[in-house]
Amino acid sequence: MQIECPFCGKRDAHEFAYLGDATVARPDPAVPDAARAFYEYVYLRDNPAGSHRELWYHSAGCHSWLVVTRDTRTHAIETIAQVGAR
Repeated sequence: MQIECPFCGKRDAHEFAYLGDATVARPDPAVPDAARAFYEYVYLRDNPAGSHRELWYHSAGCHSWLVVTRDTRTHAIETIAQVGAR
């Protein structure tokens, strides 16, 4: 799989580290049910078939954090954006 880094260009996926689902948000530790919320955040994840937003880190390149939207069935990449970019 090739990932198009916005700064380095197209690179092999081995230059990147997969860091997980980009759609989940860290729970607020101040809420009354924080322990349950953190349990679900850490252990209960979906395994979608199809289009999915993921966090990738360009560890062997420019050290950018990227949000990659790809089809998990075919590995076809739909979009790539730098984390925090609008």
